[in-house]
Amino acid sequence: MSTLTDPPKEQFRLSMLLYDTRYRSATIQVVAMFGFMLLAAWLINNAIINLNTLGKPVAFGFLGETAGYDINQRLLDYSNQDSHMRAAFLGLLNTLVIAVLGCIAATIIGVVVGVLRLSSNWLVARIMTVYVEMFRNVPVLLWIVLIFAIVTESTPHPKVYKGLDTGAVVVTNRGTYLPEPLFSRSLGDIHLFGNSSLRFDVSIDLIAILIVLGLSIFAAMKIRQRADSIQEATGDRPRTWHTRAAVLILPIAALLLALGFHLGYAELKGFNFKGGTHLRNSLLALWLALSLYTAAFIAEIVRAGILAISKGQTEAAAALGLRPNKTMNLVVLPQALRVIIPPLISNYLNLTKNSSLAIAVGYMDITGTLGGITMNQTGRELECVLMLMLVYLAISLSISAVMNWYNEAVKLKER
Repeated sequence: MSTLTDPPKEQFRLSMLLYDTRYRSATIQVVAMFGFMLLAAWLINNAIINLNTLGKPVAFGFLGETAGYDINQRLLDYSNQDSHMRAAFLGLLNTLVIAVLGCIAATIIGVVVGVLRLSSNWLVARIMTVYVEMFRNVPVLLWIVLIFAIVTESTPHPKVYKGLDTGAVVVTNRGTYLPEPLFSRSLGDIHLFGNSSLRFDVSIDLIAILIVLGLSIFAAMKIRQRADSIQEATGDRPRTWHTRAAVLILPIAALLLALGFHLGYAELKGFNFKGGTHLRNSLLALWLALSLYTAAFIAEIVRAGILAISKGQTEAAAALGLRPNKTMNLVVLPQALRVIIPPLISNYLNLTKNSSLAIAVGYMDITGTLGGITMNQTGRELECVLMLMLVYLAISLSISAVMNWYNEAVKLKER
């Protein structure tokens, strides 16, 4: 009687790394990785040796030296006697301001234009088509310069307002002045990071407003969730809009009243206006140009996302008695988000990177400070460029992470 035995296991041999298909792919990848690392090490070492030979060893001590230049549009206190690190920090904040404002404005404009491109009104659809084709086929730098020239040349000189009632908003060829929020019974500021280059003051009033506003929104959401649960259980939805409005408005209004909230307006003193919130033409031109340019691409993304939804969805909504605007907001757009969001991330990243063109109109962002004046003054090209690349990389990865999280949150869940 014969017995069956398992065949002996094959022993591992070094030659299997090349000739065995189970290991060959991993072997090639490991060799390629080591080759790339050796090449990168050689390039870095060669650069360091050459810089040492030129008497310019890699060092970042220049960041503590006096900057010696001014930044016209800034969020925090700054003088030309501050360090290059402080100037770069202010430039980074300016970049983030443009990125946030641009993404918000471009999204709103892009969604509206994308929906209107599908309008049954021939004239409206053709106007939106002209807008899209005009903006996305002309380099964004030209739009930035053109809008800056229009804003500067078409607005009046401050002396025109002499003796006139300027009103709440003042538009001049030196910028636009908006009312400034002030508090007569302010709670003060919190000073962070002492006297370092990253120092800044955080208003306790602003913290209190954000906390109250956050709690109000949370309470309003809970009221809406309770109404949803009652509707699911009984079929009748209680009217809660007045309660939610009161929860959102009354607490913040009471806080503003307690803090003595009022608006400060710009006043003509000498040859220019003083007070208020000053938005320079460079900021406005850059914001408008990047928003309108990016919105043209977002409009096409929105249009494609809407067209990707079956017409049966629209017909079913119409059969249920939903109006066209309700159908678009409640049925079509929520489903189109899974098509819209992935390419939308790329456009947000492009807008953020295109903000580096701000130097063309004199807006001092991170490229204008660290990658511009600081680099020219100190002669530290390698260090400045490396730091600039790391900054944009960090911003881009942060935007991607937030948008990917949002995409995961809103995508359709299969049952």
